[in-house]
Amino acid sequence: MDREALRMVCSPQFWRMAVVWTLSLLHSYLLVFLRGRVAATPRRRRPRPGGGRRPICVVTGATSGLGRAAAAALAREGYHVVLAGRSTQLLFEVLHMVFALDVLCYSLLLLSLPSSVEQTVQDIRRQQPDAHLETFQLNLASYKSIKKFGTSLKQWIQETSSEPAIQLLVNSAGILAKSHRVTEDRLDEMIQTNYIGPFILTNILLPLLKNSSVPSRVVNLTSFTHRCVSGIDVSEDALRGMKFGQCSAGENYPLACTYEYTKLCLLMFSYELHRQVHMSSGVSVIAADPGVVETKIMRELPECVSWFAFLVLRFLKLLQEPDTGVGAVLDAALAPPEESGKYFFGGKGRTIGSSRLSYDTEVAKKLWAESSAVFKELLLREGDFRDS
Repeated sequence: MDREALRMVCSPQFWRMAVVWTLSLLHSYLLVFLRGRVAATPRRRRPRPGGGRRPICVVTGATSGLGRAAAAALAREGYHVVLAGRSTQLLFEVLHMVFALDVLCYSLLLLSLPSSVEQTVQDIRRQQPDAHLETFQLNLASYKSIKKFGTSLKQWIQETSSEPAIQLLVNSAGILAKSHRVTEDRLDEMIQTNYIGPFILTNILLPLLKNSSVPSRVVNLTSFTHRCVSGIDVSEDALRGMKFGQCSAGENYPLACTYEYTKLCLLMFSYELHRQVHMSSGVSVIAADPGVVETKIMRELPECVSWFAFLVLRFLKLLQEPDTGVGAVLDAALAPPEESGKYFFGGKGRTIGSSRLSYDTEVAKKLWAESSAVFKELLLREGDFRDS
């Protein structure tokens, strides 16, 4: 074991992940057990066409892990999938995977991609003349990238569809950063990627969801780790990550606490968005928690640490492959509209209650207001406030 791994194993944050996270996961499964058959609502409805065409689904974090699995699974269900991710090369690896599934209807949009990727696209077009699949670059840790994505998506929809709408947004992108890093927007990178970015993206795309002639939906990928948070600071400074910025050294950064914080914020945002838009606009909002899935979420940790963690979780039969773990995302995406505001956990159509704190409506309203203040400042900084 090298020095970095030893330092990680000896840190309080490691033991918080090893012990507290495991207990919160077991607590979630205990809730499933106690609810029994009541926890399962395995009704899935195939998406209805919008405007006479396949419904459009946007999946963030689509280059790997659950985002990648969700994109492929939703494509099989009949969605016209828009894959949004930071890496164009990885996006095209996903294209190869999806085409191997023999899905028939996708379209492909090139947006300033490298010449090597363009060649890959030409090869795919040659093999699949009528294939259709959209790929867009999106970095949730950058307001400029989110804005560009929103503009490009709206332009593409206007050019290709008679209805300026999308039917499903799946916010599945997320990171577990081992150190405090400040983005170009002066925010903590993990907080912006896991919560502020999805908050901004959802608000930008909300008009497209409301424009849908068929019921539309937002699915936010949250985590059982939100149960580890006993109290939450939703001030603007906290959302910027300033409380964590004082621990800028990698070994002092509270990576576990920060991750838990972002997942609780995303969950509370889901509930508040449901309260604000479901009854008035027909947009449903559902939180999806897959449990523990073997993805690259721990790629920044020492390799031996992540390997051992997955080994123990697999021994305890708590670890899932992405193709299995995506079940909770599909349950949330395809559930009837009346399931809006619920928390899907672990697949098989199961819904359980989240933490007591997550249902605090007053804190959720304050979280929304403070998040909107951060969004507004970014708009003003870029000179976009009048366009918002």
